[in-house]
Amino acid sequence: MASVRGAHLVGSLTYPDAESAMIAAAENLGGLLRRIPDGEPGDRFHWIMFQPDVLARAEGIERVGDEPIMIGHLDGRPLRIADGVDAPDIRLPELGYARAAAESYEVFTRLRAEGVIAPGTRVQVALPTPTAVIGAFFTGEDRQAIEPVYRDLVYRGLDGVLAAVPHHDLAIQCDCAVEFAVIETHAHPGGSTPWWTGDVWEGLVARAADAIDRVPTDVEVGVRLCYGDVSERHFVEPRDAANLTHFANELTDATTRPITWIHLPVPIERDDDAYFAPLEELAIGDAELYLGLVHREDGVAGAARRIEAAGRHVEEFGVATECGIGRAPQDATEDIFRTHVAVAAGR
Repeated sequence: MASVRGAHLVGSLTYPDAESAMIAAAENLGGLLRRIPDGEPGDRFHWIMFQPDVLARAEGIERVGDEPIMIGHLDGRPLRIADGVDAPDIRLPELGYARAAAESYEVFTRLRAEGVIAPGTRVQVALPTPTAVIGAFFTGEDRQAIEPVYRDLVYRGLDGVLAAVPHHDLAIQCDCAVEFAVIETHAHPGGSTPWWTGDVWEGLVARAADAIDRVPTDVEVGVRLCYGDVSERHFVEPRDAANLTHFANELTDATTRPITWIHLPVPIERDDDAYFAPLEELAIGDAELYLGLVHREDGVAGAARRIEAAGRHVEEFGVATECGIGRAPQDATEDIFRTHVAVAAGR
C-alpha cells in the first residue's frame, strides 16, 4: 500500500491577495505543506496570460490580429517581431516576478513571526520556463530570434527573486506546460513545433535544465509538469504517464543540481493501472513526488480511488491538484483543502 506523505499547492489560489492566500493555506494545510505560495493574485492568476500585455509595450514587438482575445481582463493575442527589427535590439519590460516575490516575502515573514506559518516552511515562487511564452505567443522564425532575448529577461527576473528572498526561505517552482504541448502535438498538422534543430526531447529537456541550474543549491527547486488548464481542460489528454515519467527522468539526469520535488498531473477520469504503470520507471533520486490527483468535482472519494491505483505502481508520494486552484469557483477552495487533509498524512 502506498505511503501518502504531505501536500503541495501548485501556485494559484482564489484569494485576492497574498496575505489571505497564505493565511488560508497555513490554517487549512499547514501541517501538510513544506512550502506556501502567495496564491499568484492579480495578473498572475492565469499563469502566463498577462505577459503579452507586458511584452507588447516593447518597441519592436507587435500584436498579431486586430481583435483582442480576452481572458478576463488580459489580452492573449499572439506576438511578433516588427518588420525590420533585429531581435537583439529589443528591450523587453520587466515581468514583475521579482517585485511580487519581495512583496509576498514581507507578508510571509510577518505571518511566520505571528505564528500563522510554521517555522521551517519556505515561500514558494513559481516561474514559467522561457519555453512557455516563446512557444505559446510567438510563431515561425520569430521564436528562434526572440528566444535569447526573452530568456535573458526571465533569468533577470529569477536573479531579482533570488536577491529579494533569503535563500534559506525560498523555493522556486519551474512550470513546464508548453513543453508537453510540443511533445504531444509536434508530429501532427497544426501542432506546436520546435524552433530548434535536433531532437525534440533533447531540446526541451536542455532548456528546462538550464533554467533549473540557474537556481543556487541553497534554494529549493521543484518542477511542475502540466498539460494545461484553459477552462479546466487539458490541451491534449495524456494517454498515460509515460511522457511525464520520461521527461522527469531525463530532466533529473540533465540537471547539475538536485531537484527538490516533481509534480505530475492525474486526469480526473484516470484511476486505472494503465495510466499509472509508467511511474514504475520513475527515477528522480531523492526528489519528493506529488501527484495532482485531487479534483474538486469528486472530492475525497475520487482522490482515494486514484491514490489506490497509483499506489500499485509507486510507493510514496504526496497529493496536489492537477493545476492551480485560482480559476476554480470561489466557494470550492476550502472543499479542495479538506480533500487534501482527508487523504494525506502529515509531512
